[in-house]
Amino acid sequence: MDTVQLTQFSHGAGCGCKLSPAVLHEILSGVDRSESFPSLLIGNDTKDDAAVMDLGDGTGIISTTDFFMPIVDDPRTFGRIAAANAISDIYAMGGTPLMAIAILGWPLGKIPESAASAVLDGGRSICSEAGIPLAGGHSIDSPEPIFGLAVTGRVPLNQLKANAAAQPGDHLFLTKPLGVGMVTTAQKKGIVTEDDLKSAVDSMQALNAVGAKLSQVSAVHAMTDVTGFGLLGHLVEMCEGAKLCAEVDTASVPLLSPERLRHYHSMECVPGGSRRNWASYGHHVDALEGFDRDLLCDPQTSGGLLVSVGNTGLEEVVAILEEEGLHSLSMGALGRREDWSADAPLISFR
Repeated sequence: MDTVQLTQFSHGAGCGCKLSPAVLHEILSGVDRSESFPSLLIGNDTKDDAAVMDLGDGTGIISTTDFFMPIVDDPRTFGRIAAANAISDIYAMGGTPLMAIAILGWPLGKIPESAASAVLDGGRSICSEAGIPLAGGHSIDSPEPIFGLAVTGRVPLNQLKANAAAQPGDHLFLTKPLGVGMVTTAQKKGIVTEDDLKSAVDSMQALNAVGAKLSQVSAVHAMTDVTGFGLLGHLVEMCEGAKLCAEVDTASVPLLSPERLRHYHSMECVPGGSRRNWASYGHHVDALEGFDRDLLCDPQTSGGLLVSVGNTGLEEVVAILEEEGLHSLSMGALGRREDWSADAPLISFR
């Protein structure tokens, strides 16, 4: 087990494995969406984190799945990160997770079965932290190691948070710092420090359970978790869903370690996903280049919650974030989009 280095067996890492927004859009554009299901409150029309079905009793069932290839070498830690990432979608919708089932692909004959057992145990440990069972799953023999969860949750419909519900004047918060993609790329290059890697790994293993508390604040209008599309990609989705624009204060965006990240950036530790992300949605964003562009497009694995909150709930949200030891500084705001011309940006900076 000590000699297993999972990242050597995969061509991608964590949420950086995700198809780019442009490719995903092209794939989904060929799917027939004409069939209607009245009880389906949220599908994939607004690019939300999970699907929600109305149960008819004032609550909804939330269904989501997420899986990827290793972003760290240690099997148990990989399982914990993948599980925390999958469960995050439930919290991002304002819900509470109920149970999970595992998705496991394993290259038999290449990596010991004991490592797969450790991955599952790591996933189970995070499910236990979330108060839910890992109740089963499905496994296949695959060329590369893959792990994740399908998660079911429940939400009072008056606490449901959807991308399209953000409102003009809302303040934007991000509950976890950016930079995971750069740090793990530095790990692949063999130049990361132990402290930097630990900070990134600790962040990726942390549950976004604060979402359940934030959903009880009526002035929290929308939430989404920041993963493979980077902060800008998920903010673009929020703006498109709500037909708004956003202004971001780059100096207020939380980072793992600004100085260390600039060092890694100077050493060309930029994930390929950062460039693919910019190519997909850069036309929606005001002029941005260099470190700021690569960081705000940095694919996050098990990233934080992007929270949109109105003025009346501002103090309460800040108090909740501070109580949880999370970043509590507003990093921008949403506004009405006055210019709908093709070249008008959805996101600008100050």
